[in-house]
Amino acid sequence: MAAPSPQAIAELKEALGPDGWSEDADTLAPHLREWRDRWQGHTPLLLKPGSTAEVAAAVAICARHGVAITPQGGNTGLVGGQIPMGEVLLSTKRLRAIRDVSPLDDALTVEAGVTLYEAQQAALAVDRRFPLGLASEGTATIGGVLSTNAGGTSVVRYGMARDLVLGIEAVLADGRVFNGLKRLRKDNTGYDLKQLLIGAEGTLGIITAATLKLSPVLRGRATAIVGLEAPEQAITLLARAKAESGGGVEAFELMKRLGTELVLKWIPDTREPLESSPPWSVLIELGSGSPDEAGKALERLLAQAFEDGLITDAAIAANETQAAAFWRLREEQSAGLKPEGGGWKHDVSVPVSRIADFIEEASAAIEAFEPGARISVFGHVGDGNLHYDVLCPEGANLRPFLSRWADGSRIVHDIVARYDGSISAEHGLGRLKTDEARGYKSDVEIDTLKAVRKALDPHGIFNPAILF
Repeated sequence: MAAPSPQAIAELKEALGPDGWSEDADTLAPHLREWRDRWQGHTPLLLKPGSTAEVAAAVAICARHGVAITPQGGNTGLVGGQIPMGEVLLSTKRLRAIRDVSPLDDALTVEAGVTLYEAQQAALAVDRRFPLGLASEGTATIGGVLSTNAGGTSVVRYGMARDLVLGIEAVLADGRVFNGLKRLRKDNTGYDLKQLLIGAEGTLGIITAATLKLSPVLRGRATAIVGLEAPEQAITLLARAKAESGGGVEAFELMKRLGTELVLKWIPDTREPLESSPPWSVLIELGSGSPDEAGKALERLLAQAFEDGLITDAAIAANETQAAAFWRLREEQSAGLKPEGGGWKHDVSVPVSRIADFIEEASAAIEAFEPGARISVFGHVGDGNLHYDVLCPEGANLRPFLSRWADGSRIVHDIVARYDGSISAEHGLGRLKTDEARGYKSDVEIDTLKAVRKALDPHGIFNPAILF
């Protein structure tokens, strides 16, 4: 699309008022760079609407003038979908209201600019819990989390973002507002339109508010890190953990030794969790409705796993401080990799039963393609979502290594496809994977995706970088 005309810019400024837009370079700068420094964007105008009505007015103006819009939440995305390349940038950060809290409905309605952490705290204030958790929860916003259908660490028990939403409010491509902020668990009166908007990465509408599904607060929680010799042992241990806890597995996070070593190397105030430094480790968290139940279940699980030779080492958190230290080793995995100079990043999923097979096959293929490459694997065993990252061989030249990213990723993704997996399990497609994804989808699926997009955004003004 062409750059916005002076008339379109003037109308946008007038509609949003002096607090609702910016052209200042310093104000724009943090909105235009992605966290991993892979994309540096540019925009003629930053829009900062403070209400759904202002979002609707801005979108209507852009639609009338044929102006493309890139929506952005907390700018924590890792695939570049939130970075504008000449489009008008619309930030939802000023949509800050917590509109309604209904403990009896186990429902919380918040606007898109509320951070995930703030939503969690609003739930806790009424003795409820919003169980979606991410390492970036202090800055990731509800709008961004829902638009990418984020998963996080508790998917094994509570599901993805789309499983935790009761209703959605969104501005459509013609400026009309879809008001679907319901608190219902059951509504069989037609297509579930909110599910089209969740995970659409801002291509079908701009989410402005959501009604979230809450859960009871856990009265008991137990956390441990255990050592393993190989990933296949983690799959067996997960099945046992589910059975032992009666479905109370809150998190089950796999970590290869390299990632833990880099966290210990680069992230201050982190400590070795186990004496034996095993090649693989798993962070396990069980939850329960009573204070002692989770701890007892975890002790039984680990005792039997030791006896059967399934695990080689273990440490159970004695208190919340130690549990937080264990979690930090998992949550800082990406940050620990970053100082190593970059790598080939993969956010993939395969069936849980095939995780070990995938890791073995992909690692052998990468070693053959790039001898000496260092492979870091971490992720959510409970839902088959792995972050499979390939780092430059020690002492090698980084630039030619990074130039082979596309070919190396194709090797990994072809293996994922053979296992009936997905090349994007958690972060979406964005600028990074949109083109590549076409090669793994059937003509029928692509045609259907195009038809949905055409119906809701016929002129393609929303996030044109992501387009089937």
